[in-house]
Amino acid sequence: MAELFGNILNLTWQQVVMILIGGVLIWLAIKKDMEPALLLPIGFGAILCNLPLTGAVTQIIGGTKEIGVVDTLFNAGIVNELFPLLLFIGIGAMIDFGPLLANPKLFLFGAAAQFGIFFTLSLAALLGFDIKDAASIAIIGAADGPTSIFVANFFHSNYIGAIVVAAYSYMALVPIVQPPVIKLITTKKERLIKMPYTQKEISKTTRILFPIIITVVAGLVVPRSVALVGFLMFGNLIRECGVLNSLSESAQKELANIITILLGLTISTKMQASSFLNLSTLLIMGLGLVAFVFDTIGGVMFAKFMNLFTKNKVNPMIGATGISAFPMSARVIHKMGLKEDPQNFLLMHAIGANVSGQIASVIAGGLVITLISR
Repeated sequence: MAELFGNILNLTWQQVVMILIGGVLIWLAIKKDMEPALLLPIGFGAILCNLPLTGAVTQIIGGTKEIGVVDTLFNAGIVNELFPLLLFIGIGAMIDFGPLLANPKLFLFGAAAQFGIFFTLSLAALLGFDIKDAASIAIIGAADGPTSIFVANFFHSNYIGAIVVAAYSYMALVPIVQPPVIKLITTKKERLIKMPYTQKEISKTTRILFPIIITVVAGLVVPRSVALVGFLMFGNLIRECGVLNSLSESAQKELANIITILLGLTISTKMQASSFLNLSTLLIMGLGLVAFVFDTIGGVMFAKFMNLFTKNKVNPMIGATGISAFPMSARVIHKMGLKEDPQNFLLMHAIGANVSGQIASVIAGGLVITLISR
């Protein structure tokens, strides 16, 4: 009994707050179905890593420094970027680039929707963050968790825990954040624009060559992105080659699920109260929202700009799917289109722009690393 009370007394109010935050993340995952595959392990990990004298994280116990098991996982899978890269194989195996290949101009929306990243990088630097921390924070706008982890870890950011929680939180909040932003900057007439979709058969050769060509081009133009892009495209090549169906299914299911679980638990080592509960964390959450909103605005405004010069008008809402929250953003835009007009089917166009955003976000991550590392 004395030991029990001793452990309770070892709890600081900051640790109690972090345990409550962990509980909130678990609640959001289960009750609100917000990115449960990640928010649940992150939330449980936050509880695990803020209990005193457990040995889950590196602590001084009985005068001896004990290396925590979560820290061991962090060193094995995050420090060397292993977990995010392996997860990209699974994501690549899930993606069908057919809608994008059928309408290559959708590539442009993926590029335009990265505007918020570079805007926020400048803003974070002006607010006093170190340039490498500012770059890590800005990548939150891509709404791409693995890329956020990769970039933040590459720069050894002091805020990796807050950055990862913000990145995955805003991915989950796509249905809440994007619609009001889109409605604010578009007219009803623009939202009613119909985009007929003609099914185009994409040859197997094209599907196989696409991931190879993208990897080579990205490696030559933005060398720092080749690890991210390469693992993503390798996963897609497994999917499209037609001779590795069992490996493709394993990458999409077993590999992606196992890495997701480990990733969530491991990242929580950076959610210890001593480093997480501060004003900088709140500021990072705010800057992440700014990046996400301006990425959405950048994609929509680019679509509106295109309509000034094209005969076949683009529904500007499609531009918002240029972020990397695949396929959630595409589904949100499709539903918005149906709400405006039950006969307006935007899903395939939205999917094409959304997978373009997946490519563009990892290239943007590599570009940021290249620019800041010089």
